[in-house]
Amino acid sequence: MRIAVVGHVEWVEFVRVDHVPRAGEIVQGTATVSVPAGGGGVAAVQLARWGAETHLYTALGDDDLGRRAEHELRARGVIVHVVSRREPQRRAVTLVDAARERTIILAGARHVPHGADPLPWLDLAGCAAVYITGGDAAAVRHAGAARVVVATARVLPLLRDAAIELDALVGSDEDPAEVYAPGDLTPAPRLVVRTDGARGGTFALAGEPAQRYAAMPARVTGDTYGAGDSFAAALTLALGEGCAPAEAVALAAARAVEVLAFDGPYPATSSSTAG
Repeated sequence: MRIAVVGHVEWVEFVRVDHVPRAGEIVQGTATVSVPAGGGGVAAVQLARWGAETHLYTALGDDDLGRRAEHELRARGVIVHVVSRREPQRRAVTLVDAARERTIILAGARHVPHGADPLPWLDLAGCAAVYITGGDAAAVRHAGAARVVVATARVLPLLRDAAIELDALVGSDEDPAEVYAPGDLTPAPRLVVRTDGARGGTFALAGEPAQRYAAMPARVTGDTYGAGDSFAAALTLALGEGCAPAEAVALAAARAVEVLAFDGPYPATSSSTAG
């Protein structure tokens, strides 16, 4: 199955610490992995891991780190359609504390693909589904040609500008940056899913009451980074396969907990392991 991701990539370095430092404090950390991630990067790699023919439409910095990100995404099975930006590649440091919770520090501009960029936008019409984490309004309208269109609520202003009907919107009851309320988008999404961490979440078809879904039981042995993006990627895949909403969110919840066993969002390779 052909699936696309339209969005951003960040180069992320993971560091284990006993606790997130207070202002002025110095703490000792242990570097674990460095990988191309961010919402678009995580979703694309996960979809490729699960066997989908995965096309990532993105923009990367025109520097060594941007080129390394492209190389590693391709090495993980992602078909990368990319334009270069003159600014350096956006990067992040993710601190993972003793409770395995992540704190993210971002640096640099967020690079996203634009509809005017010379990318194979017309090929999106042949995709079973697309997941959107970033772009401009024209890029989102191009993505609307896919059979199923899913987006993160983190880019609500972008989705308002594009004004396309989404098959599904993935928001959060935990993250203020991913809150969606009825009326925030016109036309309204056909399906709204709100995640709530270990408590599961809810899903609702347009005009119908919300239903709860359960989180899969899991112990965090790695960290929590990428669980939400993996949920959204798996939801996109399931809807693209024609699953009903209840089945799709259940499958997505099962996929999301997989990442809790990893340092970072997916299994490390020899090139991603720090040190």
